[in-house]
Amino acid sequence: MKKYLIAGLLTWMPLAITIWVLLWVQGLLDGMFKGFLRLAQAVLPVGAAETLQALGQWPGLGVVVMVALMFITGVFVTNLFGQWWLKQWDALMNRIPIVRSIYSSVKQVSDTLFSSNGNAFREAVLVQYPHAGSWTIAFVTGKPGGEVADKLQTEHVSLYVPTTPNPTSGFFLMMPRSAVHALDMSVDEALKYIISMGVVVPPLHATPAGILLPEGADPNRAG
Repeated sequence: MKKYLIAGLLTWMPLAITIWVLLWVQGLLDGMFKGFLRLAQAVLPVGAAETLQALGQWPGLGVVVMVALMFITGVFVTNLFGQWWLKQWDALMNRIPIVRSIYSSVKQVSDTLFSSNGNAFREAVLVQYPHAGSWTIAFVTGKPGGEVADKLQTEHVSLYVPTTPNPTSGFFLMMPRSAVHALDMSVDEALKYIISMGVVVPPLHATPAGILLPEGADPNRAG
């Protein structure tokens, strides 16, 4: 009976978590949409209140509107005119006390993580942590700069070591490049490996001859 219960749990759990995440995203986007509607009610004439309230009752409309708004915003800010307006907006937000500290911090982190030109979380590596002989997977986030780089003198890399099974928390480390071992696995594969606590093992990458070899093995000696 225990065996069948565990098998049923493992079957339904991925679907249940997927639905939960999708509902959370829908609730977040719907909440943002209703916030915009309340703002519109405060600005527009009283006669528009009933129409706005009716729009807020449509299930899923907030998701469609917010996704469309983000897409239109992305199209706008990627051209020269939009870039100019974005700089003006950033300058305005940076002049507001309290708001500027939160806004600038979030913007720096988001630009680093999600920018197509950035290098954050683009490479999974293997490092010894928290002590020699103990290994874990980390993600390269860049290189130390400024005063920190001057103090370190030798070439170092900045690393993020996520915790398991929640990778949103972790540790920031600066280690010598010589102590960092590059991995062939992608960032997505490394995240799955970490979240599953080592249960979901990434597949070995195929050599040109089609033989799967572990990292560091000599293809000429395979077989």
